[in-house]
Amino acid sequence: MAVRRLHPEQPASFEFTPENLAWADQLAAKYPPGQQASAVIPLLWRAQEQHDGWLPEPAIRLVGEMLGMAYIRVYEVATFYTMFQLAPVGKIAHVQVCGTTPCMLRGSESLIAVCKRKISKSPHELSADGNFSWEEVECLGSCANAPMVQIWKDTYEDLTPASFEKLLNAFAAGKPPPPGSQSGRQASCPEGGPTTLRAYAHAGAVISPQAAVGGAVGLSGAVAEVVMTPAVSDADRPAGLEAPRGGTADDLKRISGVGPKLEQTLNELGIYHFDQIAVWTPGAVAWVDNYLSFKGRIDREDWISQAKALAVEKKR
Repeated sequence: MAVRRLHPEQPASFEFTPENLAWADQLAAKYPPGQQASAVIPLLWRAQEQHDGWLPEPAIRLVGEMLGMAYIRVYEVATFYTMFQLAPVGKIAHVQVCGTTPCMLRGSESLIAVCKRKISKSPHELSADGNFSWEEVECLGSCANAPMVQIWKDTYEDLTPASFEKLLNAFAAGKPPPPGSQSGRQASCPEGGPTTLRAYAHAGAVISPQAAVGGAVGLSGAVAEVVMTPAVSDADRPAGLEAPRGGTADDLKRISGVGPKLEQTLNELGIYHFDQIAVWTPGAVAWVDNYLSFKGRIDREDWISQAKALAVEKKR
């Protein structure tokens, strides 16, 4: 990591606003006596947010005084974490371009070329109007949507040189677009839409992947497309017994896939014997599947054939 030093031009002083000061005091008070230094990172971050997106030296000293820390300790934190900007940044946007391998392979170098052309030739330099700055950073965690950039707290993904330039123009015009994918895909779905799990059952409905992502997660603009299928009817519930015949239940655990817990649950439903399971209809199977919340397991493990064989064995 490159050596990080404070900017040569510094303000004469720094003070938190009354609101930020009250917030800082409240946060520091949450820690046990003598452990207030644990609040150093959030206090430095709040100071950076207040001071136009970068952290001046007087703010570092103030945080040290508030938390009872030696100045050098706070300085070590500020210079170690790259989340802290130690020089003035763009008033409108400071652009962090991810240059780690996934983004590099997907074209981050072309995004850096746009930064050099539209903002400044070198990182950490202000644009001519002082509104923009940029830097290359390590992984920002959106590898599946590479290449991407982060501006302040938001990420903008699936960028091309053209869409990135359009993004910068929108910020300059005071109309930043919504964060997230700039190519229109939802979350990290494959380009062109989902290719697997195109529909799946949930609570009596078949839900498209678009509905699952857009409806459940609540992505902007997503429309939930839900196609309802008939719900399982209680009329299909298999007949049960009040108690096992002859006072002795069959050992249902002999059915592959049935353990002690499932045997207990089946007994609670009045299912005690192999011959009861052997005559289940498809509707009964669906009802039990739904009740036990494991779709398809009865058919997958062929409980009915196993129960028939065990019932015949019992009669011998």
